[in-house]
Amino acid sequence: MSLALLLGANLLHAQDPQFSQYYSAPLYLNPGFTGITPHQRAVINHRVQWPNLPQAFATYAASYDIFSNELRSGFGIMATTDMMGSGGLRTSQVGLLYSYKVRLSNKWVFSPGLIFGYGSVGIDHNRLQLGDGIEFDGNSIDPKLATLANSDYFDFGSGFLLYNKTVWFGVSAYHLNRPDHSLSELTDRLERKYHIHGGMKLPIGGPMSGRVGRPSFLSPSFVYRHQGQFQQFDFGVNYIVNPIMVGVWYRGVPFVRNVIDNPSQDALVFIMGLQMDGFQFGYSYDFTISELSVNTGGSHEISLIYEWVFRSKPGKIKNKQKFIPCPSFNTSGDFWN
Repeated sequence: MSLALLLGANLLHAQDPQFSQYYSAPLYLNPGFTGITPHQRAVINHRVQWPNLPQAFATYAASYDIFSNELRSGFGIMATTDMMGSGGLRTSQVGLLYSYKVRLSNKWVFSPGLIFGYGSVGIDHNRLQLGDGIEFDGNSIDPKLATLANSDYFDFGSGFLLYNKTVWFGVSAYHLNRPDHSLSELTDRLERKYHIHGGMKLPIGGPMSGRVGRPSFLSPSFVYRHQGQFQQFDFGVNYIVNPIMVGVWYRGVPFVRNVIDNPSQDALVFIMGLQMDGFQFGYSYDFTISELSVNTGGSHEISLIYEWVFRSKPGKIKNKQKFIPCPSFNTSGDFWN
């Protein structure tokens, strides 16, 4: 693989990785989600894309956030790592997040948020196999290889979330300062990334044979992503009967034609989830329906969320004013006071 091809394919048209379970990676989707629960929250996400290829794409994310009732603010931290291709290209970032909760009425809450990040892009020189044949003792001595170096940069993004007990809508923007993440002396700035997302939670449960059955919901939602020349639209619905959730989603932009003049479509996504005692586990599989076909192996993704109450004194819950985490398949009735 030539050096120019490496830089052109992986850097000049770079785009951020995405999660199919986007509401199970809330801080990655929108900083307005920071501190949206009355509890402390820890989230872990892992995605393996196209495992049948010689080198699968692997993405990891972990975050922690907490809500301060006195400050009406959410504080969080998030770390992500994305590994791409046989050349060992790795992008890592750590970000600090903040949001402020504004109660517009008894039902509506407005949550603007910010994220400040520090990122690094690097490549494993020992895994590069250049096509020029200039080697010594099995390693390339191409002088152009010496021009590659890790790139470090600062990043900035913002967003907002508007929600009530059953409906939510949000917009977020990342890489607003368009940092340079080039590995060479050339300038390669990250394209700004935009998210528009929303959804609702529709109760469908009720009394059954004189007894109240388990709460059940339908939760349709969507997310539209845009970054440079890349755009993606996900929409679908989850069916929730505590503690189980199942969902099906479509990913694509069918009204846009791709480079070979076919409708731009990517995958069908199937999701299963389980929540018990503060733990929420999700698994999803992306069934490829694009020209790549099923030979790629689709994509596998898991998420793990744990929430626990912050207590200032034994037996006393500090956070009295609670803000419902709408984009969740948790159906507990005590999220809204």
